[in-house]
Amino acid sequence: MKTKGLRLYGVNDLRLEEFELPPIKDDEILVEMITDSVCMSTHKAASLGAAHKRVPDNVAENPVIVGHEYAGNIIEVGKKHQGRFQPGMKFTVQPAMNYKGTLWSTGYSYPYCGGNMTYGILPMEMMECNCLLEYKGDAYYKASLAEPMSCIIGGAHANYHTRPGVYTHEMGIVPGGKVALLAGAGPMGLGMIAYLLNCDRRPSLFVVTDIDDARLARAEALFPVAAAAEKGITLKYVNTGNADNPVGLLTELSGGTGYDDVFVFAPVRPVVEQGDAILGRDGCLNFFAGPTDSKFSALFNFYEVHYGSHHVVGTSGGNLDDMLECLQMTAEHKLNASMMITHVGGLNAARETILNLPKIPGGKKLIYNHIEMPLTAIADFAKAAKEDQRFGDLDDICKANNGLWCTEAEQYVLSRW
Repeated sequence: MKTKGLRLYGVNDLRLEEFELPPIKDDEILVEMITDSVCMSTHKAASLGAAHKRVPDNVAENPVIVGHEYAGNIIEVGKKHQGRFQPGMKFTVQPAMNYKGTLWSTGYSYPYCGGNMTYGILPMEMMECNCLLEYKGDAYYKASLAEPMSCIIGGAHANYHTRPGVYTHEMGIVPGGKVALLAGAGPMGLGMIAYLLNCDRRPSLFVVTDIDDARLARAEALFPVAAAAEKGITLKYVNTGNADNPVGLLTELSGGTGYDDVFVFAPVRPVVEQGDAILGRDGCLNFFAGPTDSKFSALFNFYEVHYGSHHVVGTSGGNLDDMLECLQMTAEHKLNASMMITHVGGLNAARETILNLPKIPGGKKLIYNHIEMPLTAIADFAKAAKEDQRFGDLDDICKANNGLWCTEAEQYVLSRW
């Protein structure tokens, strides 16, 4: 059958092409891709081409489909999986399969499987690794956001702490502890705020920093300080760009103790070093944001590593359990990642969105693969309505939902575009 997909051939060489899919094998599954949320990791893959660890060396001759935060419908099931999956099922995936120790991943490594296409073929590795997940929610975009949310959840689980004289790591953030989220008012930071305010290991003190007042104001509007206080959490938003001594200010906010868990959400040396400086006893720094510079480095206080038990971890993606936790919390209405989305567009907009992602302000960019729509900020829907009244309808829908993308907006797009 025919499909249309965005294929990577090399460095910044993305091509939206129509091509024929082969018949599926007995251990494969044919799917319809409805949504994909664009990840900065996809931009990195496009900018590096074959030099990216997950992209095949022969990508110029055998292009791969990009996009790994996707959801859709199962169309046809190979004989091997017919007792487990059925046509018509909604699905999402955990892209980091870790198949036999490889780095193969949908959205990076496969010619017929990725989020930025209309129809695709899930490889046998995905089912063998239990990374194809049935989705029972009411909107596809929520399932697309489960993957980035699983990365956030994985970050919270990857932190660890120790006790003197015991050589066992206690995994996860400290329950009731003190957390600092640095450069944390961007899209992934908002997801971390949503998770830490609602998970079963809530901190007692949660400080969120950024250097942009508009981002901080939006974060506070979405997650009010008063609402956090009702859950027993002291939530503070701080613009460290306005502080003469950010380390002194953040340390003072901790009560002078420093923080049990610090998350760094920007690959910027001063931010990393700031995070190191505010760690408390047995503090764990999670370097969450992956740099593109392979020689990126920052100073770390090894006196405190020795005497203060400071330590650092880095996470890149979540695992299957993190994904399942996200889907469960979403189904129970404990987690709503809608606030991460600031732009919506069709498959025709995916190429330019991916290549220019760092230059486009706002949060997550959501692509609907079966429509043509310019990438449009939710905040600009009213303006876009001057050319297309459908944007006016979307503007009304989103404004009625606190300015956020929602199930009704998705249903309108899928029925009217």
